[in-house]
Amino acid sequence: MALATRTDRRPSMTRTLWDSSVGKKTVMAVSGLIMLLYLVVHMIGNLKIFFGPEEINHYARWLRTMGEPVLHHEWGLWIVRVVLVVAVVAHATSAYQLSRRDIKARPSKYVHKKPRASYATRTMRWGGIILGLFIVWHLLDLTTGTVHPDGYQHLHPYQNIIDTFSTWYGNVIYLVAMLALGLHVRHGFWSAAQSLGVGSRTRDRLLKTTAHVLALVLTVGFVSVPVAVMTGVVS
Repeated sequence: MALATRTDRRPSMTRTLWDSSVGKKTVMAVSGLIMLLYLVVHMIGNLKIFFGPEEINHYARWLRTMGEPVLHHEWGLWIVRVVLVVAVVAHATSAYQLSRRDIKARPSKYVHKKPRASYATRTMRWGGIILGLFIVWHLLDLTTGTVHPDGYQHLHPYQNIIDTFSTWYGNVIYLVAMLALGLHVRHGFWSAAQSLGVGSRTRDRLLKTTAHVLALVLTVGFVSVPVAVMTGVVS
């Protein structure tokens, strides 16, 4: 008589972690910190425009030789791009799924009104959508030149940036996105610390202060470029 066998199909630890709210928050935190590190480096690179066209144009060329001779031409840049795409997709997917889970868990009506959340908290979702749309526009404008207002010049970011911020819509899109970014970073950094278990009652003030400083520095740093073009400081 043949013995019946039963295959144990328990989900893997990775799957179990991803399905949990804690796992999704951890993915959001790690991917968010990866993007935050990139934003700091990207902002520093943008500020090279204040040192003249040769400085920032040289920086654009260096990005394509980054990692040579160990890496092939542009491999370093593509590695960064792939990591960023993975981080953005993981971050957005986790945020969406957590949002849907939160909506399903809510009762149809609250008996008592909940206290109003901070402005940054209430606009995190819309801010994420704004930033997602901005990333697409930003790439089409200054990376591929698809929607660039004037003749796009490859490896000449100085002139390309001036062209973009010489248009009213280029300035509006960028400024709105950077304000959304500041709010996103301010709330997201603190939330990431809590998700990763770094936060505590004694560190709470330090973490919130760090979040405010990071948000302010990034917002001012990025906004300073279009403002400089609009005011003629960079021309």
